[in-house]
This record gives sequence, C-alpha cells and structure tokens, in this order.
Amino acid sequence: MSETAADIRLVVCDMDGTLLDADGAVPGDFWPLLREMTARGIAFVPASGRQYQSLARLFEAFDSTLSYVAENGAVAVHNGALLHASAMDRAFVRRAILAVRAANAEGARLAAVVCRADGALIESTNPAFAAHAGTYCAVLDQVDDLTANTSGVVKIAIYDFDDAAATAEGVLAPLGRDHALVVSGAHWLDITGYGVHKAVGVRRLQEELGVGPSQTAVFGDYLNDLEMLDAADYSYAMANAHPDVAARARYRAPSNVDHGVVTVLTELLT
Repeated sequence: MSETAADIRLVVCDMDGTLLDADGAVPGDFWPLLREMTARGIAFVPASGRQYQSLARLFEAFDSTLSYVAENGAVAVHNGALLHASAMDRAFVRRAILAVRAANAEGARLAAVVCRADGALIESTNPAFAAHAGTYCAVLDQVDDLTANTSGVVKIAIYDFDDAAATAEGVLAPLGRDHALVVSGAHWLDITGYGVHKAVGVRRLQEELGVGPSQTAVFGDYLNDLEMLDAADYSYAMANAHPDVAARARYRAPSNVDHGVVTVLTELLT
C-alpha cells in the first residue's frame, strides 16, 4: 500500500452510478480487491439509497459479512445486526402519501415506495414501476393502501416517470420543510427524517469501528452522496458525478462504466 493511503481503514461506496457498472452489477474485477481489503482489515461499506436487503443481495456471493449504510443513512447494519434505524413520524408519512396521490390527480406521474427496515411497500399497480422498484428492493410487497402502513417507516422513495428534480422543487417542496428531501437520481427522490443522510450511517460505523475521517475513503456520484463526502479525507467524485458532487469532493475517479472505483482502489492498495 502506498504511504499516502497507508492508514485507510474504511472504504465507503455508493452503488448506482458509482461502483455498479452499466448493467447494474458489481464489476468482476472488484471482487479480488474486496478480498484484499478484508484480508488487510479494511472495512468496505456499501452506502446507498437502496434497502439493506437489496444491498446484501448484491454481495451475497462474498464469504465475509459486510456492514451497510442503507436507505440514505436511515438504516445501518454492522456484523449482520441492525445498528440503527431512524423511523419517521407516522402523521408525516401519511401526509406524504396523500401528497403523491394529490399530485397524480393533477396530472403528475408519481409512485411511492414506503421503506422500512424489514422491507418495502408499494400501492401502485403499474407493472413497469413494480419491476423497477424491485431492482432496488429485494423485499417488496404490494398493499391496497399505503396510509394504513405508516409504522416504522425510515424512508419514502418517490419515483417520477418524468423529472424528479422538477417535482422536488414544486409538488413536494413543502414536505421538505421539516424533513430531508433529496433528489437521488434522474427519476428518484427520497424523503427521510430531518438531518438523516448517508453521513449519519457512515459516522455511526466510524464510531463503531474506531475509524476517523483521515482513515476513510468515500466514493459517490449523486446528490444523496454529498454529506458523506464530508466524512472522509479521501472523498472521490466519479467522472459521471453531478456537478455539485464534483465540487464537494477532494478527488476525482473515472466513471462507473470505466470501473473508476476499482481503478482508484487499485492505486490506493498498491
């Protein structure tokens, strides 16, 4: 390992648009690096807006237990056990669901996913949306009425078939006044409790592992990665990153389709 990166003990990595390739898969050349990091005592932590069960499925072929930051920081899992889950106010969850319904009645094309630590729920019967949501949610059930399922909700993910950024600024802006509202992709926006973001989960794991920012490397590409970049001295924005992410990170990595995380980690571990 190079002298510059000699004290790195924690690598935190966003998934979609960062580690995952164009097919949404973990690159084949990443697995040897993961084994090497584990052998060196370097913790690798996937950090994503995805649910924990979806992240665990991505790494089920790996024979060691990983820690995870899921649901944009609302859930953290360490050594296979739930470390923390930030539940949202039930009345707010109901209000958000009703806001989505009202927007659709006015011509919007939105669908909500209610996320809990034990799985996710949808009420939309659109098969295309259900299939898309299933990409990010390994545990996903359809219910008749989301407003009847407001207990233990850690995140509300809203899919906009058109433009998530426009919806965030217009239709759903009032919901962000006392909660965290972040655009996590071209068509996705996420709502969590106030002050909840990926850095919450990252810092919780840093405390658990006894690791500081000077020993942490973080990779990200989109707006829901901004805060966790601040938790690491080695913060990398992918070449395909949102401009705000590129401005916040200290370093650059090649794009996800060019296996940028693999390229940078190979250099750091040499």
